[in-house]
Amino acid sequence: MVRASVPVSLVLDIGQGAGLAGASGVRPFLPPLLAGALARGDAGIDFDGSGWEFLEQPPFLIAVLALAIVAYVAERSGANRRAIAIATLVVAAPLGALLFAGSLAAGGHSAIPGLVAGIACALLAAVAVGGLLDRAARRLDDSAAGLLVVYADVAALVLAALAIVLPPAGFVALIAFALLLLRGRGTDERKYAGLRILR
Repeated sequence: MVRASVPVSLVLDIGQGAGLAGASGVRPFLPPLLAGALARGDAGIDFDGSGWEFLEQPPFLIAVLALAIVAYVAERSGANRRAIAIATLVVAAPLGALLFAGSLAAGGHSAIPGLVAGIACALLAAVAVGGLLDRAARRLDDSAAGLLVVYADVAALVLAALAIVLPPAGFVALIAFALLLLRGRGTDERKYAGLRILR
């Protein structure tokens, strides 16, 4: 009996898509800009001929850059942090979906599963890292807390680069996000338990 095996190329494309989508969940703007810039030079990723060429075209990249500028201005203006976080999440989910789908399509696979998986990966990363940043911000003064966004941008950019150059890194990132989320929930549960005891 012949067993069907999953092509290695598909596994790599899934890893790349998962990594890019997760990176978009961490911070949504730099990963698609990096992927688009590299794709224009056919460096590690290429959307040409996939039906998803718009991911590397100037109009899309300029639109993402414009959204990034608006987000950064809003963050620096002292606007409601929760509202900004929700708006960022609303942007991160579709960008993660597009990057995951584009990665699959670029490898000659159906892009449809990537749309769903990309949203899931971006949301997982956003919730896990967002919780971590919130807990860290509560322990820091305002000036130091403001630097957390910079650290998140750097982390998102590094993860996106790794996912493109070394696709299995995407799977490692998903595991890390899941563990981070579980650890954060455990910390919150212990905190609430302590508060109940004090009452």
